[in-house]
Amino acid sequence: MNIQQVVLKSSFFPIFLTLSGKPNMRKVASLCTMPNIYARITPSVRENASTKTPTTIPPTSAYIHLPFCRKRCHYCDFPIVALGSSSSQTDDDPRIRDYVELLCREINATKSEFQTDRPLQTVFFGGGTPSLVPPRLVSVILDVLGSKFGMAKNAEISIEMDPGTFDAKKMEGLMKLDVNRVSLGVQAFQEELLKACGRAHGVDEVYEAIEIIKSCGLQNWSMDLISSLPHQTAEMWEESLRLTIEAQPTHVSVYDLQVEEDTKFGILYKPGEFPLPSDTDSAGFYRMASKALAEGGYSHYEISSYCKRGFECKHNSTYWKNNPFYGFGLGAASYLGSLRFSRPRKLKEYTNYVQNLEKGLVDCHGDNDVDIKDMAMDVVMLSLRTSSGLDLQSFGKAYGGHLVHSLCRAYELYIKSGHVVCLDEQRRALTVDECNGLVLSKDDSLTKLRHIRLSDPDGFLLSNELISLAFRVISP
Repeated sequence: MNIQQVVLKSSFFPIFLTLSGKPNMRKVASLCTMPNIYARITPSVRENASTKTPTTIPPTSAYIHLPFCRKRCHYCDFPIVALGSSSSQTDDDPRIRDYVELLCREINATKSEFQTDRPLQTVFFGGGTPSLVPPRLVSVILDVLGSKFGMAKNAEISIEMDPGTFDAKKMEGLMKLDVNRVSLGVQAFQEELLKACGRAHGVDEVYEAIEIIKSCGLQNWSMDLISSLPHQTAEMWEESLRLTIEAQPTHVSVYDLQVEEDTKFGILYKPGEFPLPSDTDSAGFYRMASKALAEGGYSHYEISSYCKRGFECKHNSTYWKNNPFYGFGLGAASYLGSLRFSRPRKLKEYTNYVQNLEKGLVDCHGDNDVDIKDMAMDVVMLSLRTSSGLDLQSFGKAYGGHLVHSLCRAYELYIKSGHVVCLDEQRRALTVDECNGLVLSKDDSLTKLRHIRLSDPDGFLLSNELISLAFRVISP
């Protein structure tokens, strides 16, 4: 799963990352003129800011939203089109065909200020359930992207797939299109949990999907799991983690369920109350995942992401490294120039958006008037999601050394408690005494302190408080 899924699938945004003290969003309406269209930006979109000058860095990543699902899951509040629970043969479905045509129109109508000498390095098909879309239509989208922006020969092309929506023939057809990475939406290995979530697949189909992927020879594949589901026990979660490790995907994403009010779960349940696990239980699930996956040979490189060596999701890294990106399709988010914006979430409004885009009535270039404090907060939030952490030297050059010193002083207690880890230029972890000496110093010795990161798992579990604290330092 990628950051677009965090944007679009807010139900999975980890509970310990929901920032109650998050600053107000920068205003988009003044930057993006869409006649007859309300340009809506979700709070999560602000995470995709960049410290780099946007006009000098061409986007080399594209997210494509394919919204089709057999039915809506009980936790889902993101933009989808439900085809019907029995819809697995979708080759001739006019709803898919018409949407792909509209999507391609949007891509073609998008104005680009950049030359195509830096082609797309990553493409991510998210949803929805993109594996419901026939390979021939995926091919059409890839052709349009390649024609418009160029496509690198070794581009990472990812697609989300759900068990029960593809067979070996479809998998092989996608691989012939150079799709080389799959994100498999398993969520749980217990039949009762899958049914309780309203998932359209069962456990048998999970095993079938894993076998198909392996038999087709695909090496780079990820598995998604959800923790804190209704009636989920520690034993169930341990079993799901164990079976995931036994399946040996090269990447695992673990998301903590968030109950949204406009979902079936939102009607039935209240967070933290039975049959949902308590916050303490949810934190326990996170610690279990961190421990089990580390023992299974996976590196915890981002708050929700684990991988075997060399199998980090390159597309997701676009977001964590603060690089610009394209987004296309229903509800998709983009970061272009200094502007972060989302398409409409409803199909009728999205259709109107594309029509206005083709008529030249949509201006999303902005005026590059972005609040420097907002940009600094974006960098902190993104960086502290990763195991690499925040590069204090780069941050200081961009936003001022005084801010680096103030941030480190604010984290002094958390450095002592071990929730914040200090690193030198060689990424050696400094002792608490070494860190305190640098933080308290009033000369330039703080430059010896090169990075700070959150500890795994306890620092990540406190990321809500730690990032909010950073925000208060940056914008008191």
